[in-house]
Amino acid sequence: MNQPSLDNLLQKVDSRYTLVVVAAKRARQLTEKGENKREENADGVVRKPVTEALQEIVNNRVKYRRTKQGIK
Repeated sequence: MNQPSLDNLLQKVDSRYTLVVVAAKRARQLTEKGENKREENADGVVRKPVTEALQEIVNNRVKYRRTKQGIK
């Protein structure tokens, strides 16, 4: 499986809830902007927006800010 492990992901955020919200928002951004062209990698596997978002979280390319109203 190409996805990052849950242990690695939870080291980057403060809770599982935060992880789900941040990953969902980033995946939605990738889909809406068309940044994820769904190209096959060397193994012939297509990376989906959620997988790409999780990988960006592990690589510290996604930042979030917790506010009283929710995550921004």
